[in-house]
Amino acid sequence: MPVEFLGIAATNNGSETTARSGAAFDKEYTLRLARAHEDHGWDRVLFAYGSGSPDPAPAAAYIASRLDHLQILLAHRPNLSYPTYAAKTFATLDQISEGRLTVHFITGGNDHEQGREGDTLTKDERYARTREYIRIVKKIWTTREPFDHEGEHYRFHDFVSDVFPVQQPRPSVSFGGSSSAAYAAGGAEADIYCLWGEPLAKTAEQIEAVKAAARAAGRTDVPRIQVAFRPIIAPTEELAWEKAHRTVGAIKQRRRAGLVRHHRNGVVEASAPQNAGSQRLLAIAEAGERYDRALWTPTAAATGGAGNSNALVGTPETVAQALLDYYDLGVDILSARGYDLLDDAVDFGRYVIPLVREEVAKRDAERAADRDATQEATHAAHAAHHGKALSL
Repeated sequence: MPVEFLGIAATNNGSETTARSGAAFDKEYTLRLARAHEDHGWDRVLFAYGSGSPDPAPAAAYIASRLDHLQILLAHRPNLSYPTYAAKTFATLDQISEGRLTVHFITGGNDHEQGREGDTLTKDERYARTREYIRIVKKIWTTREPFDHEGEHYRFHDFVSDVFPVQQPRPSVSFGGSSSAAYAAGGAEADIYCLWGEPLAKTAEQIEAVKAAARAAGRTDVPRIQVAFRPIIAPTEELAWEKAHRTVGAIKQRRRAGLVRHHRNGVVEASAPQNAGSQRLLAIAEAGERYDRALWTPTAAATGGAGNSNALVGTPETVAQALLDYYDLGVDILSARGYDLLDDAVDFGRYVIPLVREEVAKRDAERAADRDATQEATHAAHAAHHGKALSL
């Protein structure tokens, strides 16, 4: 199966290790970073969402109108706007990007962060709202006749949109989470299910949970799986590990200085995280620092289990092989974001992506050859059996 790479479409150069040097929305930097992804083999970039961060939708439209191939993953929280409005916004952005949009729906795993914008629902209520929201958006994208909706969270009458997506029948829907409620919602509604990087065995367990949820929802297909990491690469293993330890030192220093707030580029909260994904990352970090070929957990521990925070450490060859281990589990979208957003995106695109793509192409060719050989053997066996029957 093909493999895709997702990077980050940050609107400034700040990260967990470095304070931003300009405004929260630095237009020139936003375009420069996106262009670096497009020029170095990435397939799409994520426009993330934070309560006080620049609005990702117009930032995505800005990039889509200036780049030709890079696809967009737009994060959206259902508490932000009515689904009728959101569906039109997404369809318009799909028109601007000429069919390059995927929408990532965020239910929200932190009550305090949700409350910053007036969302007071409980976690279970938020998941129920998200499922209803996604279904409405999908229907608006694909329905040409006015319709009514009477749901638990939304009610409207005689609505039909006058703008539709370029993609038919609709853009893809992305979803993430590591709780049973998340698996149920995403398994039912998502085209892409997003996970944070965990050890291979635990990732395999999560993939099976997503598949089971899809089957329980009556689906005959299953979501594609995306897994996210923080790669730390260098020309040698020794240099990569030195870089990794410097990175954790910088994260801890910024945290001690109180310079990192719960926003899109890094979550550092004083209290224990409420969301299951962050709780899992912290539990994994507590159990050990290194897993499998290259997974390293101190970056997650240093940020308090903040989002995509487990690292893959090593040479480009080591990190590529580690990513291929996840590909072999059934992961076909690989998300990666360095700590020096621009330079790391360029280096990863130059030195890691080609290695993974080359190996995936080899594996796919071998699998195709094996399938062809099996089919030929089956046909030969049937022909021999048929010939024997005729001779009798």
